[in-house]
Amino acid sequence: MSKRYRFVIILAVTGICFVFLYPTIRWYFMIPKESQAIALGTREQIKEVASMNAQLSLEALLSAARSGGELAGNLSFLESQAKKILKDARAPAPAKWDAAAVISAFTSRDEVLDAIETKYRNDIFGLKNIQKSAVQLGLDLSGGLSIILQADMDAYAEKLGRPVTDEDREIAVNQALEVLNSRIDRFGLTEPVIRRQGPDQIYVEIPGSADPERINDIIMGAGSLAFHMVDVEASNAFDAYYAQHPTTTFDSNGDLLDTSIVPDGVVIRAVYTKDRYGLDERTGYAAIRSEVGLDGNYIREALVERNSLDGQPEVIFRLDSEGGEIFYQLTSANVGKPMAIVLDDRVRSQATIQAAIRESVRITGFGQEEATNIALVLRTAALPVELRVISQQSIGASMGEDAIRQGLFALTGGLALVFVFMLVYYKGAGINAIVAQILNIYFMGSILSAFNFTMTLPSIAGFILTIGMAVDANVIVFERMKEELRLGKGRKVTVDSGFDKAFWAIMDSNITTFIAALFLSQLGSGPIQGFAVTLAIGVFSSVFTALFVSRLIFDFGTDVMHSKGISVSWRIAK
Repeated sequence: MSKRYRFVIILAVTGICFVFLYPTIRWYFMIPKESQAIALGTREQIKEVASMNAQLSLEALLSAARSGGELAGNLSFLESQAKKILKDARAPAPAKWDAAAVISAFTSRDEVLDAIETKYRNDIFGLKNIQKSAVQLGLDLSGGLSIILQADMDAYAEKLGRPVTDEDREIAVNQALEVLNSRIDRFGLTEPVIRRQGPDQIYVEIPGSADPERINDIIMGAGSLAFHMVDVEASNAFDAYYAQHPTTTFDSNGDLLDTSIVPDGVVIRAVYTKDRYGLDERTGYAAIRSEVGLDGNYIREALVERNSLDGQPEVIFRLDSEGGEIFYQLTSANVGKPMAIVLDDRVRSQATIQAAIRESVRITGFGQEEATNIALVLRTAALPVELRVISQQSIGASMGEDAIRQGLFALTGGLALVFVFMLVYYKGAGINAIVAQILNIYFMGSILSAFNFTMTLPSIAGFILTIGMAVDANVIVFERMKEELRLGKGRKVTVDSGFDKAFWAIMDSNITTFIAALFLSQLGSGPIQGFAVTLAIGVFSSVFTALFVSRLIFDFGTDVMHSKGISVSWRIAK
């Protein structure tokens, strides 16, 4: 490969790595702590903050308009929206865009408030997306969530139709552990701790800044999807009754106080959709047949696609042969009638059956994240026993900022000592090794950021270990160069021979280390896995910088700078 192509490849890799690393740099070094705290809050907290800030900003805007003041800098985005409104309405623009002119362009104060709240909401969710793309900090550095789940054996006994034996309990809890492990792994949450606690409890630790709502979707999503036919007449009758008795229809548990208002075999379920913050919002009620038309256990595969017409996410279920036959019979007998899709006793979507369906079911009414969560929960199987959260709390970092500071000190200290050694012992060639080392750390950080890796103390240890290992390849090459120089060879031959003769020695040592790290990452868990992954990434990155980048630097000196000698040893004057 020519030197020009190698240089272009290095530039391309460096640019791509910066794209991956930038979210981490921005999150940890460019975003204020108070903004981070807001972005890491729950969706309810984000909604509360956005609504409150929008209301305060509106009051300030109205005050400025009454006094003839200018538009505040943090509300400058309203000016562009106001201009667009007047342009669409083909109305003349004011001579000066002050606070009063901006407000007058909107049809109402509520419209202004909605525009301001939308801006605050989008900004906060933008920060949340940046955090998701950055390197995460583990439980020992930044805390996380601690959850204790209780298996509901009473409900399990009802499901079995007999008392639960010790063997039943053992099997159910162990299967629940397997399902949770599979779900958490597929949802991309790294280094969790999931273990059994007592006869029927499960302890879960999720490191980093985990989103509580998403965690609940993962561990509590029972995957109890079912299709029920909607009773249109009963729904209309209930809506009329509820409109007249809004406060006396349900008890505190959400059960009907007067069950006679619906026919036998019909139950009332709330209909939910997602609001602008991704929170469940009840939009009404539906009367559905209590008999399950099709149970979600017949689902063979679940995936998410986007509708070709409006681009909205759709959840597509493919049924097994038995489920396909049941669904075909159900849809054949109810063409033209509405059917409800019920997930965990909540009506998520309703659709009119247009034709008989046998194997593939397509449903809508979900946001992208919720659709993905639903598909993943269903793919990883339903929980064999219902789990109840009996304790959920945030855990503070065990070492926190002190551990991070000590880790960074060890990293920079070790790096500085390695740099000094390479400069003192290998003279000018040491500069080459230093450049390769810096790029090695840069590439490692980018790879970790690209995969949203969770950094723990053992991971930092693996990172520091690769600093010493990374210069091994340079040392082998430099020593080979010394041998060539002692034979009186010139710079170009010395460089070529040094790298060629050192190649397999470098590859053998790094391949064996990589294999060991690979086995540790697969067989280990928690801190061991984090250490192994960091080590494996470091091995791959150090080989690239030592053999590819370092070689190009030497060739640049030979072909561009026209250097004749090599400064690689105090004892060899050439």
